Amino acid sequence: MGRDVPAQVFTREDRRRFRIRLHTCLDVFARMLRESRFDVGRLRVGLEIELNLVDETARPAMRSADVLAAIADPAWSSELGRFNLEINVAPRQLTEGGSEDWEREIRDALNHAEDKAAAVGTHLVMIGTLPTLERKDVDHAALSENPRYHLLNEQIFAARGEDLLIAVDGVERLRTYADTITPEAACTSTQFHLQVDPDSFADYWNAAQAIAGVQVALAANAPFLFGRELWCETRIPLFEQATDTRPDEIRVQGVRPRVWFGEHWITSVFDLFEENARYFPALLPLCDEEDPEEALDRGETPQLGELTLHNGTVYRWNRPVYAVVDGVPHLRVENRVLPAGPTVADVLSNGAFYYGLIRALVDEDRPVWSRMSFAAAEENLHTAARRGIDAELFWPGMGQVPVTELVLRRLLPLAHRGLERLGLDARWREPWLGVIEQRCVTARNGAVWQSEMFHHLHDIAHLDRAEALRRMTSQYIDFMHLNAPVHTWPVE
Repeated sequence: MGRDVPAQVFTREDRRRFRIRLHTCLDVFARMLRESRFDVGRLRVGLEIELNLVDETARPAMRSADVLAAIADPAWSSELGRFNLEINVAPRQLTEGGSEDWEREIRDALNHAEDKAAAVGTHLVMIGTLPTLERKDVDHAALSENPRYHLLNEQIFAARGEDLLIAVDGVERLRTYADTITPEAACTSTQFHLQVDPDSFADYWNAAQAIAGVQVALAANAPFLFGRELWCETRIPLFEQATDTRPDEIRVQGVRPRVWFGEHWITSVFDLFEENARYFPALLPLCDEEDPEEALDRGETPQLGELTLHNGTVYRWNRPVYAVVDGVPHLRVENRVLPAGPTVADVLSNGAFYYGLIRALVDEDRPVWSRMSFAAAEENLHTAARRGIDAELFWPGMGQVPVTELVLRRLLPLAHRGLERLGLDARWREPWLGVIEQRCVTARNGAVWQSEMFHHLHDIAHLDRAEALRRMTSQYIDFMHLNAPVHTWPVE
């Protein structure tokens, strides 16, 4: 989905041809589902982490090309902004290795990259939005060199016909216009992947949708944007607005946004890919040479290039993924709601909670999505993004309840049960889920620490706003490297 594309100008013929081939891919995908062509029986997990680059003063560093050249590892790639990078952690069985094996692998990769970045005068930061980022840092010059992002930028603004308004009302108020999509680069996230069988995909996707608000409330880590204190997880409204192809007149007609929670529970993975083709015009109408029907008739596995490319430009908070590895196709749920950081320990605790909880929910006799409206799940997401760990969310059988109470009383036991069913004994589960428990007990996550530290420096130590944000970010980086979970970080 994130593959490179060539720079070019699209014609009407390109769009017509792409539409035809996209629907051909959809037909072939439906046939593959009917004929059970997919890899099954393996619950493999994967992870992507987006990071920011900063200089010695904790200000954004537009050096992604230099840092990637220094790292020289195909697991690392560019992102939308020149101050972003992304690491793709190799997929694995969740039970592979010891309880610390996955954490060690990720820490080693990040530490190696940090050493290489430091050699060119930059440093890596895992955080939802970089507090020192200013509005002037996300102009057109900050857009990555990758032609894919320039094409996306051109196509989004061609569809809109006007500049983007970014408007967030939180602790403070932000109103600004953008003539590029580069403000979206301020959003850096953690993306958890889970390979599932086609027959169970709908259940796992529905479960992931149902808990999206809970995930965000627990892990919020993005309270600052362009010097303003806004939502606890400002990534959510920023991402929704910074890639919106709809001018106001189109939006009020009910046209769907490209950053999308969805609008109903599903019964098949096909529902999601069909919606992509039905509701969203192509942003990148690039056609592959492969004929997917002929490939399937020959007994080969089609890449379904148009279907996957188009899917990569519909930014669902839980996105379906079709992929082919060693000639065998599989399906994944890509969970995209969480911010990066603060530490690897926090990231993997978030992952353990997610994987365990959705497994337990899928196994329930009365699934949560049969007892909860889809609108309630979407409202939970935005309430959690605004309020963070102080949010009250709706849950069937409990009504509106503080998220910390919901997790401690109901969801943590389910997460333990789900991880046990995935093969993780208590020795594995306790360190990860214990972090989630203590976050709830202390009511502290990354957003809380950032806000408290900023106000300590600004209101008590009387530093000006920019210096307080810079000092807070520097302290954040120091604690990030210690890898102690964020609920233990002091404010001093």
